[in-house]
Amino acid sequence: MALGEFTSWFDLPLSPLYYNADHEAWRHTLRRFVDTEVAPHVDDWEEAGVFPREMYKKAAAIGLLQLGYPEEYGGIPVADPFMAVVTALEQARAGGGGMYASLNSHTIGLPPILALANEEIKRRVIPPVIAGDKIAALAITEPGGGSDVANLKTTARRDGDHYVVNGGKIFITSGIRADFYTVAVRTGGEGASGISLLLIEKGTPGFTQTELKKMGWWASDTAALYFDNCKVPVTNLIGAENKGFSGIMINFNMERLGIAATSVGLAMVCMDEAVAWARERKTFGKRLLDHQVIRHKIADMAKRILATQAFMEQTTWQMQQGQVPVVELSLLKVQATETLEFCAREAVQIYGGSGFMRGNKVERIYREVRVFAIGGGSEEIMRDLAARQLRL
Repeated sequence: MALGEFTSWFDLPLSPLYYNADHEAWRHTLRRFVDTEVAPHVDDWEEAGVFPREMYKKAAAIGLLQLGYPEEYGGIPVADPFMAVVTALEQARAGGGGMYASLNSHTIGLPPILALANEEIKRRVIPPVIAGDKIAALAITEPGGGSDVANLKTTARRDGDHYVVNGGKIFITSGIRADFYTVAVRTGGEGASGISLLLIEKGTPGFTQTELKKMGWWASDTAALYFDNCKVPVTNLIGAENKGFSGIMINFNMERLGIAATSVGLAMVCMDEAVAWARERKTFGKRLLDHQVIRHKIADMAKRILATQAFMEQTTWQMQQGQVPVVELSLLKVQATETLEFCAREAVQIYGGSGFMRGNKVERIYREVRVFAIGGGSEEIMRDLAARQLRL
């Protein structure tokens, strides 16, 4: 692609090396949804700090919530990680905003249930969530724990036919609105071998939530959760007691791929917006794009996006082949979020004072950069995980 001919990353065709007609069809379906139902409202939702709950039903109407879940629960079974990449890239076109974080919280709340729960729990929870009638959330992170999942402190003590849960969780997406919470608790001794997963439902006595205010993702429903002698039926145990850590691990690979793909998509948006602005804005008698220093900024953005996109697609191909590329996924997440950070910074710089004003995509994305570098495993944890896998 020549920069002089460049209009948008999203106008470029998908590579036939990795994508097929199904990916292209889904891309166009999702693009229509984003253009009509999301993009016109993102600014308003962000300023309001909330988006309409009806968006869950609208997302279900195009198959977004059902993607990847078995037909017997009302899902659309797709075992193809490239579908997740296409989904993340197209959703990014709206230019960030916390709506997607909450709209897609089921993608981390439901997988442990699908993998480990008994049939009664699966049929009670999965169908209404992917139909857009209920909301699912995952509650792992604790105020003093962060990425140190194996040492979580929230306890669940068996008392007859109930567990009595005490403790708290923090930074929980869909933490206020959710109907179903997949909660990590300690039922045994120290370390990963003492962790279980419980399904805790909204309104359970002893379970309360507090809304959290954030740097970015304003429209995302994010909360702290508190459990004070919260009694949860033993029948809500997800999988076997003290075997919940494997359910937590199930999420990580796809979550990290999704974060990487979203970061690439948002980096693309930053460059698109910067190019469009630089073509129109004039300084010292000529367009910004006619200044060499600005062209070099944009070239550096393109260089990093292209390299990260190639890394992402190669790693996704490995996953498609049934591999578990832990090293690649860990380093991909770091590279993708660093690419996003660079492109967001340069886009705001190219915008100048206007980049510091609310109401444009690059300002919003700039505020959201850190959540991608921290969530799903911080960049420090990712580097260390990769190093350990390499036996360094």
